[in-house]
Amino acid sequence: MVYNKFIKNLILPLGDLLNRSNYVERLKYWRKLDLLSEEKLLDIQGKNLSSLLKHTVQNVATYSTINLKGTNPYLWINEFPVLTKEIIRANSKSLISKNISLKSLIKYSSSGSTGVQTSVFMNKKEQANIRAILTHWWEWSGYTIGSRIAQTGMSPDRGLLKSIKDLLFKTYYIVAFSLTENELKLICNKLQKINNYYLVGYASSLNVIAEYALINKYNIKLKAVISLGDKLFDHYKTNLEKAFQCKVFDTYGCNEGFLIASQKDLEYKYIMSPHVYLEILDNDNNPVPDGEMGHVVVTRLDAYSMPLIRYKIGDLAIKLPRNKYPEKREFQYPLLQQIVGRETDIIELPNKKKLIVHSFTGIFEYITEIKQFQVVQNDLKGILIRYIKSDNFSQSTLTHIVNELQKYIQEPSFKINFEEVSNIANSNSGKPQIIISTLKN
Repeated sequence: MVYNKFIKNLILPLGDLLNRSNYVERLKYWRKLDLLSEEKLLDIQGKNLSSLLKHTVQNVATYSTINLKGTNPYLWINEFPVLTKEIIRANSKSLISKNISLKSLIKYSSSGSTGVQTSVFMNKKEQANIRAILTHWWEWSGYTIGSRIAQTGMSPDRGLLKSIKDLLFKTYYIVAFSLTENELKLICNKLQKINNYYLVGYASSLNVIAEYALINKYNIKLKAVISLGDKLFDHYKTNLEKAFQCKVFDTYGCNEGFLIASQKDLEYKYIMSPHVYLEILDNDNNPVPDGEMGHVVVTRLDAYSMPLIRYKIGDLAIKLPRNKYPEKREFQYPLLQQIVGRETDIIELPNKKKLIVHSFTGIFEYITEIKQFQVVQNDLKGILIRYIKSDNFSQSTLTHIVNELQKYIQEPSFKINFEEVSNIANSNSGKPQIIISTLKN
């Protein structure tokens, strides 16, 4: 507890001072919102939406011709077109508010788990707000700042600043790019020896660790597991609960700055309505009734540098009908019933390594010569990478990709073949499916 107070009262305020941000202030703000009534939360969302839309039509070139009539922001927003990843990539500069220098903003890119990467921009305070929400979600699991965290991620080179942060916040960082049996053994040995970790990371990578722990009969008892980044399938959750003897909390967002919903005391997820306005739309961009599946379209209510209005992120989901809300629930935020999506398949190798989707996006995000890609596995002998080339493409690009992948695969006999294509078909969710595996079919 003494160390937690040291982090809370000294390190975090110092970080805000040096970074000119307001993380601590926003974290306190979100804690207070948990206590509010349904009516008050709706009122805050309406005011935030109204303020954002007024700012957008006055300051963003793309929306300058929109005329806001009346006083109802929930009617105003229907005047705005649905924003797609393609539109953002083609018009990013005209989506930034006037009198703001691009150099003053922080670039955030989607994980590229669809094989197509999209970048947006925000200032330090907007960044601090999403970090505060994420920390607050972790607090819903019982976490307190300064507690031990085991976190999977895709940054093998942590660098000096990240290494210092890991040390201060007691973070055991696990590179989930590829997980060998030896690496999994080291991870499970550490988790078993020190049982007071919170385990956080991509659902698919957490499941790989859980499967290894179960097969090898480890006795690991964690404080909680927090899933983020990709879909938490039912069998993942079962494995995690069994392997780590704790509750699993699933979160839902996207790396373009949206923290949409998270679990707390229910099987459903609380929608962060003061932060996002969530619409579920049909193929013609019309609202579907609660309880029916549709496309996820979100508006971030606290991003003024580059307002993202009605952003179609490529997922399918279902809002919980109001008449099905549990009588007893801890918070009064609206509820998301289900996130519908494809299973993020795992590439299996002959040497028993497993590659998750981010193993590939961690490489391809730095390769501008490839516009889009898809990985296909039909057997353990190799994979086929379909790709759409960019204008600056050369054959040496493919050699570079093979060399980068083999650093992790370390299996020379494992074939990596390529097929140039002009189109990669979307899945039913509207997203290109980055990994297709027929091994379990």
